[in-house]
Amino acid sequence: MRLDPVSLRFFLAVMEEGNIARAASRELIAASAVSKRISELEAALGAELFYRDNKGVRPTAAAQTLAAMARGVLHQLDSITEEMRGYATGLRGHVRVFANISAITQFLPDQLKQFLERYPDVQIHLQERISSEVAHAVVENVADVGFLQSGDYGAGLTLIPYITDELVVIAKASHPIAKRESVTIDDILAYDVVGAHTGSAINNLLIKAAGEVGGHLKLRIQVTSYDAMSLMVSAGLGIGVMPRKSARLFRESQDIVCVTINAPWAIRQLSICIRDQASLSPAAKMLVDCLLEGNSLAARGLVQPGSTI
Repeated sequence: MRLDPVSLRFFLAVMEEGNIARAASRELIAASAVSKRISELEAALGAELFYRDNKGVRPTAAAQTLAAMARGVLHQLDSITEEMRGYATGLRGHVRVFANISAITQFLPDQLKQFLERYPDVQIHLQERISSEVAHAVVENVADVGFLQSGDYGAGLTLIPYITDELVVIAKASHPIAKRESVTIDDILAYDVVGAHTGSAINNLLIKAAGEVGGHLKLRIQVTSYDAMSLMVSAGLGIGVMPRKSARLFRESQDIVCVTINAPWAIRQLSICIRDQASLSPAAKMLVDCLLEGNSLAARGLVQPGSTI
């Protein structure tokens, strides 16, 4: 049996759904047909791809390896189709982008607008994820380009310094901490905190900073977006920590104030992550080059941040 894209697509569906019946439903085909394709794939490769039991299927180590390669193959096939279709439609490529919420709310809207005005034949597929998931998506070839907080995410990634941001405390205008010009981690630990969801880079920074002073973060509630955080803070459920530029979006509408955090960890480096330069499609390389060019010009004062590159 020769490997074919249909079998690889069914295989990835089973990997992602963890169940042959659900994978079959997603692909609009009979479960027996999916099961047959998987068995044929295992026979052709000479490797067991799934452990089967009455609870469903669990991927083997061989399946994990095949998944990364299969996504790459299918993405390349999709790229060929898109590129050929482009001669008729004007679409000349697409880039899969995963980014953390800090990059999305502060920098990417204007920068992606500028990029798409410059390269109107490129399509961007953008998804929000926490930094660790962004890194994993790039390594697994689910995303071409990622935007995340700089850190150690293991092998298989190239990190390119992108831009810095500043974390601040947000508080209801009537909250005692709102009267302060600046605060330390000790001040933050004295109050209930509206935190981001588990695993987020900001939460990890706060927990680490609290541990360094022997304190404990009073997470009263956790949310999944800065919008939700600002609403909870405005309702008086605690203080929050988010990037200063993101906080500006909610400051007036939610009656909250921003307070500077007097600590080195409040200044963060955000990075662009890719697998390597050789793996970038022409469209993805244009995106990375354009963003870095814009940041370089802004840093030298040749253009204003947010102006057209």
